Amino acid sequence: METITHRIARILAALEPGADAGELEAWLERPAEPEHGDLSLPCFKLSKRLRRSPQAIAEDWAERLQDDAVAEARAVSGYLNLSMNRAWVAEQTLAALERQGEAYGSSDRGAGRTVVIDYSSPNIAKPFHIAHLRSTVIGQSLRRILSFSGYRCIGVNHLGDWGTQFGKLLTAYRHWGDEALVERDGIDELLRLYVRFHDEAEARPELEDEARGWFARLEQGDPEAAERWARFVEISLAHFNRVYERLGVSFDAYTGESFYNDKMPAVLEELRAKGLLEEDDGAQVVRLDDYGMPPALILKQDGSSLYPTRDIAAALYRKTHYAASRILYVTDYAQQLHFKQWFAVIERMGYPWASALEHVPFGRVSFGGEGLSTRKGNVVKLEEVLEQAVQKTEAIMRDKVRDSRARAEVARAVGVGAVIFHDLSRHRLHDVSFEWSQVLNFDGETGPYVQYTHARACRLLARASAAPQPDNPAAAGGALQLVDDSVVADGWTEQFNEDSLVVDGGVEQFDEDSLVAAGGAEHLTDDAAWPLVQALHRFPERVEQAERSLEPSVISKTLIELAQAFNRFYHHCPVLTEAPAVREARLRLVGATAQTLRTGLYLIGLEAPQSI
Repeated sequence: METITHRIARILAALEPGADAGELEAWLERPAEPEHGDLSLPCFKLSKRLRRSPQAIAEDWAERLQDDAVAEARAVSGYLNLSMNRAWVAEQTLAALERQGEAYGSSDRGAGRTVVIDYSSPNIAKPFHIAHLRSTVIGQSLRRILSFSGYRCIGVNHLGDWGTQFGKLLTAYRHWGDEALVERDGIDELLRLYVRFHDEAEARPELEDEARGWFARLEQGDPEAAERWARFVEISLAHFNRVYERLGVSFDAYTGESFYNDKMPAVLEELRAKGLLEEDDGAQVVRLDDYGMPPALILKQDGSSLYPTRDIAAALYRKTHYAASRILYVTDYAQQLHFKQWFAVIERMGYPWASALEHVPFGRVSFGGEGLSTRKGNVVKLEEVLEQAVQKTEAIMRDKVRDSRARAEVARAVGVGAVIFHDLSRHRLHDVSFEWSQVLNFDGETGPYVQYTHARACRLLARASAAPQPDNPAAAGGALQLVDDSVVADGWTEQFNEDSLVVDGGVEQFDEDSLVAAGGAEHLTDDAAWPLVQALHRFPERVEQAERSLEPSVISKTLIELAQAFNRFYHHCPVLTEAPAVREARLRLVGATAQTLRTGLYLIGLEAPQSI
């Protein structure tokens, strides 16, 4: 479906040889005040090029612009203000939604291109903590958004399973390890050993040398070191996979840093052959003076590899193995210099595809105003956060949903969704201060609000499908009778009526196609329905914006706007009790909203329960 902004820009460009449709589309605005119309074009930017005053351009185009999508065009103080033909836009939007279904908003912009997305990447032997959430959910959302936009996406979990820290853990295990405790407590015991190493090393610096020695032995294939390391990996993956399952996150490959250990010699040989590797105080570096950056350290004095070495090997492998057109790295912004350095090394190696390497940075997470540190044991375990979110959600629902199995399933989807949405509702570059009161707050612009709105739309469709009597709201499946429309529990106040609650496990499954009929869009032009139509119409634009900017929060904000518009429509526009033509038109709008909310929730990694 061609969006209104694209359509208007194309038509205006055809009116004037000196106008560019791409520029015009970028300049089109949505006025803050409804009386100024639905779209506005500031003509000031065209004045010099077209050698006319902004007002003259606006008046000329207002007079000549004729299109089915435009109801009125006015020139006001150098702006071309446009009011849309609401019925025409509504019909085009709903027809596109009904025709495309779950594909509404998708595109083929990435067709024929493969993008590898490196995300999550927790460190072996350290619990999956709240700071890992950002890379995980941002990466998973980008994978879905880019796939929705036509790309072939490969999700890679580049596990932190190599490096000097494993020399430290091996040293700690050798001195203080107890297999019985490791067997019982798993990754928590490994963390305790890691923290103890750093505590002990402050008084005994020789432990650092011992740790470097153990990592060197690991890199050289020492059987004892390799066997213990493999056990650490096994314990860690069992912990990580529990968290991924709760989050609904998956990967195509778990190729951690160790995977590239046997590929690094070829990289080092290539760097030497191309004259890029230089010795610096016993270490091996690649100079980046021409890039205005310090040298990239490739090998330590003892010959051990570093992050850049392994990242270069990984990039070469991914480019060849996956035929990647783009490779994205979703990590916090503190690593920007690291990525700039080894991206430059790839470029110095003569690979033109170095420009396909993209760092997708995000803000850091603090806890109570303090940074998180596994060395100090200052972590907030994500598994505990998710569990508390689910428990709180279930407690809120306990008096509202009698079926315990249905309640537990919905609490899982809504509780976990609250945590994910809390992260993805913020611009990814913004820092996040972790506060329990914020993460578990279900009021306002939150994931649960969007999920409840979807359930409300589904409930209305289910009642329509079951053809309930207008005076019997329980006829569609036993809706809970309430004294009033307000549900208040544990600080969570939201306006609901019987359409928003599940009882005894469920809402009937419905077929949206049986509820809609072509036409009737003239009944969707009032001031309550029109903002909802506009929000639905803009959804494909927002998906494209999220894809181009690699910014999942665009989708989150769009879902909030859509949910708010639907709830205003819901409270002002009766549906089931209206005359047949109005009823069917409004049901089309409800069905379109449910579908779009489902799609948007999927794109950011949330479930969309039909009944809550």
